[in-house]
Formats: sequence, structure tokens, C-alpha cells
Amino acid sequence: MQNPEHTVATERIFRGRIVGLRVDTVQLPGGRVSQREIVEHSGSVAVVPLDVHSNILMVRQYRKPVEQELLEIPAGLLEPGEEPEAAARRELQEETGYTAQRIEPLVQFFTSPGFCDEEMHTFLATGLVAGRPNPDEDEQIKLVPVPLADVPEMIRRGEIRDGKSIAALLLAVQMDISDDPAVL
Repeated sequence: MQNPEHTVATERIFRGRIVGLRVDTVQLPGGRVSQREIVEHSGSVAVVPLDVHSNILMVRQYRKPVEQELLEIPAGLLEPGEEPEAAARRELQEETGYTAQRIEPLVQFFTSPGFCDEEMHTFLATGLVAGRPNPDEDEQIKLVPVPLADVPEMIRRGEIRDGKSIAALLLAVQMDISDDPAVL
């Protein structure tokens, strides 16, 4: 598909540790000019850690933008030059204390392509080995094991409201991974 929006100018508004903001002036087909506000993001990872009891090891943490605690799968930013699988392993250990003997890609997706270029890489982690969590100093995280079988109803009841968690967990449920001894 041909690019229907030709960028004619870019203004960088803000550059922070996690995101940047730019405004692109674009020319649309037919010659009309418009502006697009774009959040720039380096990318992220998320992990569905499945233990031998068919529990997903989720984390509960406060999220300032929505002013509430959310139940989520472990996730975090890609560091510059870091491969997604390495980032997934790092985030799993930092947030839960667990390491994974096996980690496999689930799905990659754009989190909010209407205004943000963030691409998220999700993984299934199995063969979990317990250890000590090492969260970032500004993170207050509580580990919450959730039975895989309970996930769809928890989503329906609004107990899991985080988009990345919903997407990755529903894919894991659809794969019926709890009945496959090869992934445990």
C-alpha cells in the first residue's frame, strides 16, 4: 500500500526517558494538509509466565495514568540495542524473581497506532525457576498467581483491564497451553 500521508514537516515537542512527542505536518491525497501528534516509543515486551500448576504469574501494581492498581503480566521497556527475548527474560526476573527455561514468541502488535509507534513483543515463559525479584526502585509490585482457566472470566468481570495482558492472555488461553506438557 502506498503511503497516503506524505510528511512535509516534523516538529519535536518533547523527549523524555520513556517517550517522545512530535507533531508531523502531512499532505493528504488531494492536497489537503493536516497534523498528526505522535508519541515515539522505543518498544516493549510482555511475558505470560506459566507455572507447572497452570497458573499465570501476574503482577499487581499502581499505574499513575489511570490512578489505580492493575493486574498485569510482567512487562517493560526494550533497552537500546536489546533483543526482545533478552528483555522479556530480564523483565520476568526483575518483576517476579522467576527465570524461564523456555521462552517463545506469542505475538507482536502496535499498542495504540492511532497516536503512538510503540511495538510490543509478547512471549510465553515456561519451565519457571523461582528466584528473588529485583524490581526497579520506583516499582511497587506484588506477585499474584492466577489460574489460567480463570483468565477469561476475570477479563469479562473487569479484573484484568490492561490491554497487553488481555491480548497475550487470551492468545495463551486459545492455545490451550495448560493441557500441553511440552510447554510446562
